[in-house]
Amino acid sequence: MASVGIAPATVREAVVEASARLQRAGCDTPRLDAELLVADALGVDRSRLVTDAGAAVPVDAVGPIADRVRRRAAREPVAYILRRREFRRIELAVDDRVLIPRPETELLVELALELREGAWVHDAGTGSGAVALAIKDERPDLSVSASDASAGALEVARANAARLGLEVKFELARGVPTRVAGADLVVANLPYVRDGELAELDPEIALYEPREALAGGADGLDAIRELVAGAPARTMLALEHAPGQAEAVRALLDDARTVRDLAGRERATVGFVR
Repeated sequence: MASVGIAPATVREAVVEASARLQRAGCDTPRLDAELLVADALGVDRSRLVTDAGAAVPVDAVGPIADRVRRRAAREPVAYILRRREFRRIELAVDDRVLIPRPETELLVELALELREGAWVHDAGTGSGAVALAIKDERPDLSVSASDASAGALEVARANAARLGLEVKFELARGVPTRVAGADLVVANLPYVRDGELAELDPEIALYEPREALAGGADGLDAIRELVAGAPARTMLALEHAPGQAEAVRALLDDARTVRDLAGRERATVGFVR
């Protein structure tokens, strides 16, 4: 943002310059990213960028805008720069201790919403708490618990729960905790990227998101197999996975069925532990 560095630009110019820089950096949605970053630095809603397009950028906002754009041009995800991400009806705080929640993971929430009134659902590998907290937000009658093997991730999840005022019990654990025997459903978005695919990920993922939450072994199913092996018999699981892994995941469970995401890809499989 060379011109902004010389003198305060208008809001419109700040957005245009930021968008151009992000486009040159290879960002997929440069205009949207620019608008989000400029609005955040100005402390205004994105809609104000239109109504205040001709207003001068305050001098004390010039540096923050430049810093946000620089970080995004280095391909740091917008969610980490803004330190927040919307997921269904809630807004979550996120940082590089957790994966950024994605739309396809909403399938796990939707599957839990089908449960009977008062049922118990456990979220294994909760990360930011996105799935567990969205379930509790939309179905307050459900008993919701969650676990993660990362203490840092649990700090993020617990802080999100406190800020949102949602009652979810969190614990540090790998796989399915022993006490979860009896849960009506265990949902899990575990690492499922194949080792050979890690180098092919977009820079936003490969450089910034926690590798331990991505890497799933040679075929991507190491964590899923571990969870299935450790879960009590007849536990119902809902597992997110890559589309090409659906058949292999179904083979791990009894009475398994796979549901598709909005793009028509096989994205989550539901079945029972043998």
